[in-house]
Amino acid sequence: MRTKNTMKRIIASLLMLTILTSLGACAGTGSAGRKKEYDYVIKRIDNSSGWESIPVAEIDKVLWTDGTDIRAFGQLCYDDDNLYVHLRAVEKDIRAENTEPLSPVYEDSCLELFFMLPDGNGYFNFEMNLNGCLCLQFGPDKADRINIVRDDSKDYFNINTGLTDDGWEVFYRIPLRFIRLFYPDYSFGGELMVGMYKCGNKTVKKHYISWMDIDLEKPNFHCPEFFGKAEFE
Repeated sequence: MRTKNTMKRIIASLLMLTILTSLGACAGTGSAGRKKEYDYVIKRIDNSSGWESIPVAEIDKVLWTDGTDIRAFGQLCYDDDNLYVHLRAVEKDIRAENTEPLSPVYEDSCLELFFMLPDGNGYFNFEMNLNGCLCLQFGPDKADRINIVRDDSKDYFNINTGLTDDGWEVFYRIPLRFIRLFYPDYSFGGELMVGMYKCGNKTVKKHYISWMDIDLEKPNFHCPEFFGKAEFE
């Protein structure tokens, strides 16, 4: 009996070690102590809805660099067919060098949306610059991802970018039929784990800004444990 209990403890310890190892560079406090005010409600819209009626998420957690006056904001809403995204940056010195799909747009002035289904086996990352240049990937972590390229990306996702009085912004949609390529039975509803970010590795003011706090020593947005919880209305 003692030998059997000892084996159970060894197996449990090995399983825990495997889980911790899989987290890799994402090791941190994670969702422990996360406050409810970080949650976001994804409003359902109809033809008469406008962005002024959609809640705004402040992307204002400056991480891993000195302070910056750059800030960003995000809005999400949906209907039966699409998840709609609006991201806006307050930024004076805008870098927009990349133009080809899967280019390192994170080097430019970049706005990013990551999201994952609660029971999903991976997350999507949509990264975009002022040119509407899209880096789109899917996978379980930063090191294990597949690149997704569509020749018609700008039309398929209805990507629109432009300058504003104090920076720039991007609008796009994520069709439900696109998500169903990965999750055939999925429909909008329930919860969605979300990360919203602003970065610029080669901008005048290098910066990493997040909607949620990220408790890591080195820059890394690819850690779903730090995503916020969004709920469909």
